[in-house]
Amino acid sequence: MKAKVSTDEPITIVPSIVLNNPQSDTEEISVNTQLVIDKNLSDKMKFFAFISMLLLVYVHGYNLNQRYLQPFSVVNEPLTFNTFFQYFISNGITRFRIPMLFAISGFLFAAKDYIPYFHQIKKRVKTLLVPYFLWSIIGLLIAVLLYNFNWSRQAVIDAHLQPVFNKTFDNYTSADWINALLWPTSFQLWFIRCLFFYNLLYPFIKKAVTKSPSIWFPIITIAWIMLLGFVVVEAEGLLFFSLGIWACKKQQEIQKKPIWFSMQWALPSFIFLCLFKTWWAFSGHQYLSEFPHGLSLLIMHKAVVALGLLVAWFGFDYLVKFAMSYKWFQHASNYGFIIFALHVPLLTYLIDPSINLLNNFQHARLLVFILLPLIIIAFCMFTGYILKLLLPKIYSVLTGGRGL
Repeated sequence: MKAKVSTDEPITIVPSIVLNNPQSDTEEISVNTQLVIDKNLSDKMKFFAFISMLLLVYVHGYNLNQRYLQPFSVVNEPLTFNTFFQYFISNGITRFRIPMLFAISGFLFAAKDYIPYFHQIKKRVKTLLVPYFLWSIIGLLIAVLLYNFNWSRQAVIDAHLQPVFNKTFDNYTSADWINALLWPTSFQLWFIRCLFFYNLLYPFIKKAVTKSPSIWFPIITIAWIMLLGFVVVEAEGLLFFSLGIWACKKQQEIQKKPIWFSMQWALPSFIFLCLFKTWWAFSGHQYLSEFPHGLSLLIMHKAVVALGLLVAWFGFDYLVKFAMSYKWFQHASNYGFIIFALHVPLLTYLIDPSINLLNNFQHARLLVFILLPLIIIAFCMFTGYILKLLLPKIYSVLTGGRGL
């Protein structure tokens, strides 16, 4: 049954979504800030936060021989429907998701900066830092547990997720175990780590965005294109977190399509660019004798991300309204964080055993790519549901207060 949702009246509630915005803060906004976020914008942010988590599972479900995807990754396998399709999905049309999450996070953090800075940071310890270390421990425990079973040990070794390379858990020192918690087996947690530090740097980022945008944005855009980063601060997150702050502070009407934007050219261009980039990853080196193949892929990748963001945000309002009109979808979206936190390392360890199990099928790798992420998503949501039902306090701590 559809939920009755009115989109006519503006509201002053920022949704409890993404990774830095607990519900406990939302009711304060109507009293302390003039920022008005209507129902459409609230729903759009929640929709894309959840969809980004689902797409993340498919990116990490990529099962070609070279698993670790970079913007400039080439494919050292024959061009088949399976290899083309997986690269097209995992390193093409889904690549807007992390920039989208950073931009939404920046917008929401800026919307609450009427709250004293140190009070905000204290909350971020609870909503970001505590879940980071808890899920780091959980991921490491899963890895160690599976390593100690004969039937799963090789899968753990072959996945190469151990934070300390060239060592098995049997040979870990105390320093190695500490390192494994700081740079976790659940590698997707890097997003929380970086987001926490962007929150710490917010006063400086806000000043750069509002006082010197003509200097700040060209610098970090160049850094983004060049893949620059330093330990806990990398250019992609910094750029889009800054764009989120800018959109909030400048009161940009981010729901209105720009005059120059049209889905009639944007969507076909986006799909074509993703298709061409995928083909180029297989064959581009044959046509470039002097221009570096990886550089050409990097440039196309950045264009795919930028165009994908525009297409997703400005082109699918009807899909957002349709999905968010169903209570079951709204309920499912509450488990986005659990999907984010739990899917790795489970997914990574199950890829090769699943392929081996279906080895008699002609398209085993394609089936695993399509079906295994769906199974993992369902498992994560079910786990979240049971935790929230039976152990709500533990669920709250693990999720930083999200999805309650």
